[in-house]
Amino acid sequence: MFDVNVNVKARMLTQTRAAMTSLPTDALAQPVQTPKRDQTPLSGLNYPLQEQLPELGSALELAPGVFWLRMGLPFALNHINLWLLRDRLPHPSQPDVWQEGWTAVDCGVDNPATRRAWEQIEQNVLQGLPILRVLATHMHPDHMGLAHWLCERWQAPLWMSTSEYQSALLACHGLSNFGGDPTVRFFNAHGWKKAEDLAVVKSRMGYYPSMVPKVPAAHVRLMSGMQIRIGERLWQCISGYGHSPEHMALLDDTQQLMISGDMLLPSISTNVSVYAMEPDGNPLQHFLDSLDKMQQLPDSTLVMPSHGRPFQGAAARIAQLRSHHVERLEELVIACSTQALCAHDVLPLIFKRALDVHQTTFAMGEAVAHLNLLWLSGRLSREQDAAGTYRFKTLAPQSSAKPTGD
Repeated sequence: MFDVNVNVKARMLTQTRAAMTSLPTDALAQPVQTPKRDQTPLSGLNYPLQEQLPELGSALELAPGVFWLRMGLPFALNHINLWLLRDRLPHPSQPDVWQEGWTAVDCGVDNPATRRAWEQIEQNVLQGLPILRVLATHMHPDHMGLAHWLCERWQAPLWMSTSEYQSALLACHGLSNFGGDPTVRFFNAHGWKKAEDLAVVKSRMGYYPSMVPKVPAAHVRLMSGMQIRIGERLWQCISGYGHSPEHMALLDDTQQLMISGDMLLPSISTNVSVYAMEPDGNPLQHFLDSLDKMQQLPDSTLVMPSHGRPFQGAAARIAQLRSHHVERLEELVIACSTQALCAHDVLPLIFKRALDVHQTTFAMGEAVAHLNLLWLSGRLSREQDAAGTYRFKTLAPQSSAKPTGD
């Protein structure tokens, strides 16, 4: 069982040699701060480390052999949590010899600042031991970007689900949902008509390769339910859908630790979007169904998310996420009851703040995800108008009254 007092407070690693080496002063190389929205604890959640964060280039030990790293991102969401797990594997060239080292879970984007941060980790945290394998929870740039560099640097294999690996390969070669003509047509069909905005979307063909310039040539396949021994711990793979093709979280149920990736975050809701490659998809339903796999975790399980702080209270957080999405869905049913609306029409209803073009691309995908769930569950109709725009209208509830006889 995860013991807060023993395994966190008593074993909290002093910021590892933080003063030994100064990092460059560009913005992404600065220690990243938790966004203000992460400062107010949500009901039912407990943050054992309170406000303590690992400094850039150092680590905090959360449990024996489990280290928390934190690196910068060039987005409004300005950080990602990465994990180092003490490991030992059979030596590749020496029979009956075990090699001590590390498994790295997720990598950060590929940019000079993140490479420098990893070089600092090598000096300050790795204890002279190699990275034996690189595990990616999913293919998004903040998780996958430096996988190729770490794998090449340490001659380490990449472990991830095959759906995520193949999606990363496609996206790295410009075949992704982040930009290009198919994405423009998809957004146009859902009501985003502003030509200058869509020109920006079209130009984003290079968005993914700019942060993931290369994907390792091979991978070791992760599958749902698969158990992986990493050092002294046995981790179980938990598949998740809706956020990405085949996301993998890792659970050590004996010690009550879970690396949740992006499937369970403490203070922001996971992006769940419909994309041009699967325009009639139902990712929000897939996401909500995936949360069922984490619903029964003990409240004492330490959830180690990709963004925000490690927390306890998985069931409470799942309940909050479900409530959030139900509220948005009910708002859409009401809004579409008086007139047929497209996804672009409902953005102000779902997102209560101004959005730039970059943010609107994600917001549109989320809006379609909510509308598609209601359409596919029979609560909304969907029709394409003369301009080619999909519009959704609330359907009258089916009457349960029995017909009367003559």
